[in-house]
Amino acid sequence: MADAVVNIEDQPEASRRKFLIGVTSALGAVGAIGVATPFVASWNPSAKAKAAGAPVKIDISKVRPGEQVRAEWRGKPVFILHRTPEMLAGLAKLTPMVADPNSEEPQQPVYAVNEARSIKPEIAIIVGICTHLGCSPQFRPELAPADLGDDWMGGYFCPCHGSKFDLAGRVYRGVPAPTNLIVPPHKYESDSVVIIGVDEEIA
Repeated sequence: MADAVVNIEDQPEASRRKFLIGVTSALGAVGAIGVATPFVASWNPSAKAKAAGAPVKIDISKVRPGEQVRAEWRGKPVFILHRTPEMLAGLAKLTPMVADPNSEEPQQPVYAVNEARSIKPEIAIIVGICTHLGCSPQFRPELAPADLGDDWMGGYFCPCHGSKFDLAGRVYRGVPAPTNLIVPPHKYESDSVVIIGVDEEIA
């Protein structure tokens, strides 16, 4: 039996109107879905954005005492410093000179609330962005350089506005920066591999 062909000319006016409204509505709905799909998909983070927030593994086995390497996490520089025993001893001497010696401001995870501001005292992991206006401080490990004074025991100096931080990232008193440098969340996968961006407590 042949399929019946519907001729809208043969239908009453009201039926034709309903038929045309139904077809138009269906086509409109299909068009709306077509437009909405890429729009809604744009809300999802891109692969690049996901990668930018991903944890970063760093092999620190070749970083010798007194040396610093630089990594990147979430588009920010991260300083990884292998402190010598002399550097660690100097932190206690600077306690009266820094604004927040006990890390009372929440600029670090709870497991880094200590004098060295780290999980392992010899390894400092610090976001290299000044807490004043976002410049990147310079690593200045030398003792008593002419431009920083006789009491300088090594640390970080921001060339933009003169803020100073010690080798634990603690901010000196009387400088523009209001708080210590940030310590990012991190954990050790092994003695030689640190993962930045994964919290030790959660891990």
